[in-house]
Amino acid sequence: MGFYSSKKVLVAGGTGLIGKPLVDMLIEQGAEVSIASLDDKSRANPNAEFIHTDLTDFSNCMNVCKNKDFVFNLLCIKGNPKIMKERPASIFVPMILFNTNLMKAAKDSNVKRFLYTSTLGVYPPAEIFFEDDVWKGFPSENDRFGGWAKRIGELQAEAYMIESKWNEISIVRPANTYGPFDDFYSENAMVVPSLIKRAADGEDPLVIWGDGSQIRDFIHTRDVARGILMTLEKGINPKTPINLGSGNGYTIKELVNIIINNLDKKPKVIWDTSKPSGDKKRVMDITRAKSLLNWFPEISLEEGVKETMEWYKKNKIS
Repeated sequence: MGFYSSKKVLVAGGTGLIGKPLVDMLIEQGAEVSIASLDDKSRANPNAEFIHTDLTDFSNCMNVCKNKDFVFNLLCIKGNPKIMKERPASIFVPMILFNTNLMKAAKDSNVKRFLYTSTLGVYPPAEIFFEDDVWKGFPSENDRFGGWAKRIGELQAEAYMIESKWNEISIVRPANTYGPFDDFYSENAMVVPSLIKRAADGEDPLVIWGDGSQIRDFIHTRDVARGILMTLEKGINPKTPINLGSGNGYTIKELVNIIINNLDKKPKVIWDTSKPSGDKKRVMDITRAKSLLNWFPEISLEEGVKETMEWYKKNKIS
């Protein structure tokens, strides 16, 4: 009997990029899984209970938390720098509401353990992100609204630990997560799905902002899901957040080359150095995940990008 066997588990956001593999893994381990999401039911695992609900409303949060052993909060509204600059309230306000309401509902419902998914956007500008450095500065300008919204959730978890002695909240901070079922189409699409779509759709020349030297931390969705399950099972408390990233980082030029190498027809790549390219380097330190969880990323960027491109070509909307 595994840790999750026969446990009643809620995965809020269980139809999303990380939620889908997490739900699959929980079901494989014998959990009774409920999914709360605003997505279409077709994205949900058919072996899980699907609840179409808006978790910015507290009463809805109470309904889905009832009689649950564990709750995973994977809810997030992604926003690339353009969206964050033009429509920050559309990111910030819903995140504050569903983060705050779901955690309070879990506490009021006596949920045994709670997993809060934060983000690398909580960190102040740095080349390497160490978990204990979050409060040494403010989130970078590009991450200001999403970063503060997620920071407030982390503070809420710590506040409950202090006032109510609820220590069973675990916090993970994933790096740039990618994989099948990513958002390839909206203007919110992040760098990996955006580049995959443009390249796979035959854009030629392929124009990319910057010179390709900027370094980013990319992690496959299944590696993140596995780390999340290990974190909650270990019972890591909110004073010990866990980074889940590659720990190495890749240049944008390396990412582009991997994508192009998986194409039959190679486009010409033009690096537009007149456009901004963001911070020079952003990589997570994963020493804590290795030492406390014995967690290591298992899927290389080459392997993960190839799988994601194959999935996109098979499932893309014509």
